[in-house]
Amino acid sequence: MVWTLAGLFGISVILLVISIYRTSQASKAEHKQIDLIHISTMKEINAIQDAIRNIELDIEVVMREAGVQLTSEEKVFMREVLDLANRNYSTESIADMKQVSVEKIEQMLAPYRTLKEGRKVANEN
Repeated sequence: MVWTLAGLFGISVILLVISIYRTSQASKAEHKQIDLIHISTMKEINAIQDAIRNIELDIEVVMREAGVQLTSEEKVFMREVLDLANRNYSTESIADMKQVSVEKIEQMLAPYRTLKEGRKVANEN
């Protein structure tokens, strides 16, 4: 009886050790997968950041070639106005939000609106 209990206890200890070992192996495999996903995500983020940098440089080159000299504040202001206009805000509401005159907003958006209207007319046929 004592030997049977000792044997069962020994087998349970061995099974416990095996269980802990397999759990640690599974945990290591999960960590490897997480690390691989993290690395691939970081590579994608770096690639996107490089693409954004290249686009910003391209825009700067185009602006210099076109002779447009805008300060960073003016660029941000123009970007925000264009974003609001693309989201179909009225020129009056954009002028109210940005606290400038409606005429200034219309003047800023004029080149972009003529391009859009020309495309609409060309696509209506």
